[in-house]
Amino acid sequence: MKTFTLSKITTLLICLMCSAWAMGQNAAWSLKDCIDYAIANNIAIKQAQNKIEQNKLTKDTRKWARLPDLNASAGQNWSWGRSPSPIDNSYSDVRSMNINYSIATSAPIFTGLEIPNQYALAKLDLKASVEDLNKAKEDLSINVTSQYVQVLFNQELEGIAQQQVDLSKEQLNRGSELYKVGKLSIAELAELKSRVMQDELRHVETKNNYNLALLDLSQMLELTTPEGFSIVPMDGPLTFEPLTAPDIIYQNALLFKPQILAAQFRYQGAQKSIRIAQSGYMPKLSFNANMGSGYYYVQGRSAKNLGEQASDNLNKYIGFSLSVPIFNRFSTRNQVRNARLGLNNQLLQLENEKKILYKEIQQAWYNATAAETKHLSSQTALGASSESFLLIKEKYELGQSNNLEFNEAKVNLMKAESDNLQAKYEYLFRVKILNFYKGQMID
Repeated sequence: MKTFTLSKITTLLICLMCSAWAMGQNAAWSLKDCIDYAIANNIAIKQAQNKIEQNKLTKDTRKWARLPDLNASAGQNWSWGRSPSPIDNSYSDVRSMNINYSIATSAPIFTGLEIPNQYALAKLDLKASVEDLNKAKEDLSINVTSQYVQVLFNQELEGIAQQQVDLSKEQLNRGSELYKVGKLSIAELAELKSRVMQDELRHVETKNNYNLALLDLSQMLELTTPEGFSIVPMDGPLTFEPLTAPDIIYQNALLFKPQILAAQFRYQGAQKSIRIAQSGYMPKLSFNANMGSGYYYVQGRSAKNLGEQASDNLNKYIGFSLSVPIFNRFSTRNQVRNARLGLNNQLLQLENEKKILYKEIQQAWYNATAAETKHLSSQTALGASSESFLLIKEKYELGQSNNLEFNEAKVNLMKAESDNLQAKYEYLFRVKILNFYKGQMID
């Protein structure tokens, strides 16, 4: 009975977990949800995180390079065959065996400042890799935002297409009633039916575009399937705020944008590389110590046991080793020159990143300004098209306008709604990008 009860409880828990998972799948995703999920599952982001871990290990290796090392060694050899006797210098067949074992340590004392500069370089490489990760996250956030806005646009465009279908069906029903009483010709009725089919076709196309955009977004998030995936629509009207001048945005962005910081860290690292190369001109001083012993046995001769020989043959030494470079076939000179060229390249890379950033901010500002103007113009055009359509519709219902005029007004209204919708989401995206360069998170 107890086993049956536990089984029922386990089944119930599994069902609840599956239900919660299904609800999570069917729940609409906000833009922040999409960005967070994409960052957590993107392969390029994971590779950048692994690069950080590798640089951490390199930094730790450079950090402990000053510590002394400690190594133990042992060896055993056998020999046989004719060899001279150490007593009478005669040759005879001899079989012998010897064992050697030792323990040694060494420590760098002065390396021409190579070790501290290598450690400083490793720390700068780590900082640069962290900024590379931040840049990858920013790029992914922008791509997700762009696709998210595209899904919203296609979603609302589908709604407009559905409204056109409903309106055409309403027009067809009214035309059918007029045809029954002889106030509408068979050709005019056929035209109304054709308009319904055309609008339904357009609605199917917009629905397919929405599904494809949703599929692209789900693949960008690394979702296995777009089934049950939906996003949160944007609520409320757009608000227009004064746009900050691009020069002001640029000066602030230089202080925190990851691509600039990464280039600065790599430039500083190139300076350390020059000092590392210059250490080849400096003398090197190190400390060494060793302690070892051995055991020797010749077949047919008496010998002390292993313990006695280990004590008798024990040897120890300590010493210092000094290496002074005099001539190394211009290797150090060329390494220094190569490091200076690397420094120059990193300086050029830093300047290039600054120029790219300024161009991106300029482009984002002009795009946002153009999108704002376009959206305001499209709102005016939509208002005029809506007013014109209502007047034509009223005249059509009173019999003072024909199908051609009504359909033309309806097409113009749909185009105005589509243009306004596109302008709205373009403005929304452009402003988010501009605010992104100002340091605001995309959400």
